[in-house]
Amino acid sequence: MDIVERFINYTKINTTTSRENGAKGIMPSSPGQMKLAKLLVSELEALGMEDIILRENAIVTATLPANTDETIPVVSFFGHLDTSAEQTADTKAQRLPYNGGDLCLNPELNIYLRESEFPELKNYIGDDLIVTDGTSLLGADDKAALAAIMNALQFLISHPEIRHGEVKVGFVPDEEQGLRGAKAFDVSEFGADFGYTLDCCGIGEFVYENWNAGDAEIIFTGQSAHPMSAKGKLKNSLLMAHKFISMLPGGEAPEYTEGREGYYWVKQLQGNSARTVLKLDIRDFSEEGYHARKTFVRQLAESACALWGEGSVICQLSDRYANVFNSLQGEGHYPIDIALRAYQRCGITPTPVAMRGGYDGAVLSQKGLPCPNIFTGAHNFHSIYEYLPVRSRRAASDVVIAIIQETFNGFTTGNRES
Repeated sequence: MDIVERFINYTKINTTTSRENGAKGIMPSSPGQMKLAKLLVSELEALGMEDIILRENAIVTATLPANTDETIPVVSFFGHLDTSAEQTADTKAQRLPYNGGDLCLNPELNIYLRESEFPELKNYIGDDLIVTDGTSLLGADDKAALAAIMNALQFLISHPEIRHGEVKVGFVPDEEQGLRGAKAFDVSEFGADFGYTLDCCGIGEFVYENWNAGDAEIIFTGQSAHPMSAKGKLKNSLLMAHKFISMLPGGEAPEYTEGREGYYWVKQLQGNSARTVLKLDIRDFSEEGYHARKTFVRQLAESACALWGEGSVICQLSDRYANVFNSLQGEGHYPIDIALRAYQRCGITPTPVAMRGGYDGAVLSQKGLPCPNIFTGAHNFHSIYEYLPVRSRRAASDVVIAIIQETFNGFTTGNRES
């Protein structure tokens, strides 16, 4: 099956993640994810893959056996089944030639993909773009990954002369709400030595750094009183929370930062005069900076509690995921080296990007499976203007194949990785 046809077939299944069901602990959170998982299983079976398992939470794993007697580390590849909840409509994907300028997605609704808003379009003049009709997401995040991985498997199986070690694949649900599928994934059962997610951006981009990410929940307990007799009695927890927010570093918020600059994000504030809950996201690329930010929030809460009285402020801190680079130091650097050689093998200039977010590989890396992130070729994730150039679509699959080849070349007898 052609990779473009394969991808468009996947987009026809609505796999929008459900935050409501996710909050209830249901996984997969939407029935379309299980439907897509079953389709992938049938395709894996048709290819002749082995050890195919579909779990009740829609996690799919499978193995491409080695066709060599050499001892080669087991490489793996991951994609996620769900699409973002920003748009819930069914996807109507279309393939359109792009010759420059603005591209009409929907003449009836006058929806255009405009070059002035998305100047990187100029890089794809002469290519075909896979887009929607402007009423939904495309779902290249992350169905483009699924198609790239499946296409690579199909190619290797149809070309047995290409020698390779054992290759494993994993498809997980509900990445779009807290990396839930990766958190439920059993790395020890899987049996891979290292892996790659495909959950990134334009052709050539390569991620092996992301946030150290944590959450803070700060509970302010006040004292309610009727306004007619409130003097000296009312202690307004809402105002306490606002005062706390005002003491956070003013310029260290998402709207003021970029690159590797960390931040505190005031994410949610809910309550009344008696009790208010503030939720913060804490982000930093370095472990030292991340721990310093958590310490600052905790000490600020302790100071506020001393000011307003015992039990007035309770701070609960938790870790969400770590920077994948923490798992790729020293001897663990080889997945980066293999990927860089694979990009070069495909004639693609690698562009390392520090991801200001998280992806499944961050969780998998924490579990002991080092897992950088390679491109799918798509742009404008989580938007009705999401698009996927066809050449980039094919290039992502080529890089998967090249990684498998470079893994074999790097670890065969007489050519071991140092």
